[in-house]
Amino acid sequence: MFDLLNLAIQHHQYERTHPTMDTPTDSQSPNCEGTAQPDATHAAPPEQMITAIGLRIKAVRAGRMSVKQLSGASGVSVGLISEIERGKGNPSFKTLHSLARALDLQLGDLIDSRPDVAVAGLVRRDARKRLGVGPHGPIWELLSPNLQGKLEVLETTLPDGFSNENSPFQHVGEECVVIQHGAVEINVGGVSHVLDAGDAITYDANIPHWYRNTSGEDAVVLGAVTPPSF
Repeated sequence: MFDLLNLAIQHHQYERTHPTMDTPTDSQSPNCEGTAQPDATHAAPPEQMITAIGLRIKAVRAGRMSVKQLSGASGVSVGLISEIERGKGNPSFKTLHSLARALDLQLGDLIDSRPDVAVAGLVRRDARKRLGVGPHGPIWELLSPNLQGKLEVLETTLPDGFSNENSPFQHVGEECVVIQHGAVEINVGGVSHVLDAGDAITYDANIPHWYRNTSGEDAVVLGAVTPPSF
């Protein structure tokens, strides 16, 4: 875990009527573009979140590669990388995932770079670290206090119609997922399973896996991974 900047995002109340920002055009899947619409009353403002992520990417990249080299390694255009590093626009899930991989980071490293000091890891609902990208992309909320421990717990909201079949997850660890609301198709290693609320599935997260929300509404998924690898 890189610890170049203290960029753990601070959370405060965010109204649903807050305007979203324009999304730069890139070559991403239509299922993973745009601006997330928070459905909770507590979240970091998009401007603050994007600025923090941009600074994080720039800090990790500096001294290792140029913007052009990062573009070549990630498949993200030079112009879009420059915008993100300046805290402009609103990158999609696929773009952030590609940049994180090119920088040898997990996606979670972009939003959690500072361990919390506490004997017990209490996380209040309004103090969760949160990342949401794209109206058709997931919204992640970190329920464990940070990503430096032995366990990672995430609550993920998958918008109606979301699918990352074209950009499957693959990371170190063993993962257990419980459907809290809705119905989700989870494909692990080419084998699909449709889970309803209350159903759970456990798998080796190093095997490519993807989710599709089949419920016709937002689905909520609780996931635990050890070791942390988001």
